[in-house]
Amino acid sequence: MPQVLLAIVVLPFVMSVVAWFTPVMFARYATMATGCGAFVLSVVLTSRVVHADVTAGGVLRADPLSIVFLLSVSFLYATTTMFSVGYVDVARTASGTRYGHRFYAGLNLFCWSLVVVPLVNGFALLWVAIEITTVVSALLVAIDDTDGSSEAAWKYVLLASLGLGIALLATILMYYAGTSVFGTAYDLSYVTLLHGAPEFPAAVVRLSFGLAVLGYGTKMGLFPVHTWLPDAHSEAPTPVSALLSGALLAVSFYAILRFFQIAVARLGPTFPREVLLVFGVATLLLASLSLLRQRDLKRLLAYSSMEHMGILSIGMSFAAPLAIFGVLLHVLAHAAAKGTAFFGVGSVVRKFATKDMTKVKGAIGFLPWSGWMLVAAVLALSAMPPFGLFRSEFLIVYGGFAHASTTAASLLVVLVTVAFFGLSWYTTQTMVSANAVSGEDVSATMRSGEISGWIVASMIVGLAALLLLGIHLPSELSLVIRSAARELGVG
Repeated sequence: MPQVLLAIVVLPFVMSVVAWFTPVMFARYATMATGCGAFVLSVVLTSRVVHADVTAGGVLRADPLSIVFLLSVSFLYATTTMFSVGYVDVARTASGTRYGHRFYAGLNLFCWSLVVVPLVNGFALLWVAIEITTVVSALLVAIDDTDGSSEAAWKYVLLASLGLGIALLATILMYYAGTSVFGTAYDLSYVTLLHGAPEFPAAVVRLSFGLAVLGYGTKMGLFPVHTWLPDAHSEAPTPVSALLSGALLAVSFYAILRFFQIAVARLGPTFPREVLLVFGVATLLLASLSLLRQRDLKRLLAYSSMEHMGILSIGMSFAAPLAIFGVLLHVLAHAAAKGTAFFGVGSVVRKFATKDMTKVKGAIGFLPWSGWMLVAAVLALSAMPPFGLFRSEFLIVYGGFAHASTTAASLLVVLVTVAFFGLSWYTTQTMVSANAVSGEDVSATMRSGEISGWIVASMIVGLAALLLLGIHLPSELSLVIRSAARELGVG
């Protein structure tokens, strides 16, 4: 199994190098094969982690908590590369070839960095891995070289760098806390720190956790350090937007959960959960209200991502094993749902050549497959049954009510309902209403039909995963999530 762990880490990096030097057509399909291979290897690793952790050289480590996030990232890696085959149109010119090489090399390198984050063993390596995701993803946001994308990329780099500076301070403080037990020479592996956490100085751990939530919360999209997120999601190429939303935000949450483990072991559950509750409620409130007034399709999904990050934070604040199970299931379901939604939006944008929802009407009539599946993905994001997000949000809310967190659980229900109206109303107006674009009759100039069968295939895979998570959770995956919840000190 260490060989499988190494393969998951090595293959995407090797593919990024291969994509830079090989013909674009080869890189396109080889990238898809690498993404699918990474997901298959992650599933194989899951079956092993059910029984015992897997390590490789002390640098890499897979345990139940890391596997949950690895599965979400690798699944999105596979489906996004499939979508890219049908979406990314590379002109057969010198400039088109250069763009194709940059895009596929960057896409694989970004996915490599996302895969590495949950698999590195220690807080120092965790910080380095997330820093790499910032550099690579910022280049991908700006890859189209427009004024909007360049501005969004600079804004993202500045805010993310500020946040990661704060996260680095949190990491240094955690190291300092460990010196009281281990001396000045020790490694920052999770197992080592968890073993000594009960003896750490409480004030230092408290400060470290607060800074970690603020620092990594910048990459997660938590209020008030979220302002890069709508711009970056809106201006990046759609495959990159899908990875930013479904994978990058998730692995940033993973980093917070690693600090959460130490904080609970030393301080007990009250302080860390109160911190997450404050950030979660503020984020969910802002996102829910922002969803009521969006007109840009991709910005709409960006604020939906903020909404779900708020849900995750609030769910972690409930002192309930059932709620934490729901949080980890939500990570998986959100990756599938948000990827599928962005794929559908990408199809709409390519068909209508605009992201402005006021200029797009009756998209289902022109996109008979991806149009309906986009509506289904939005319903899934709105936690409608029988999709996985309904199941996860139900478990989170039920866990909150069952463990006397009635005020927070009630507030969660209210804000999610507000978000549902904003998300579903504007999407319905865009997809289902009468056929017109900017008041013009486009039926004579636009034909009904899909952009690509690969886009349809990627959306079918995403919706199938959502149905599986909502109707019949695989037994091994359920065991892994339960074990991960126990790692977090809640069951």
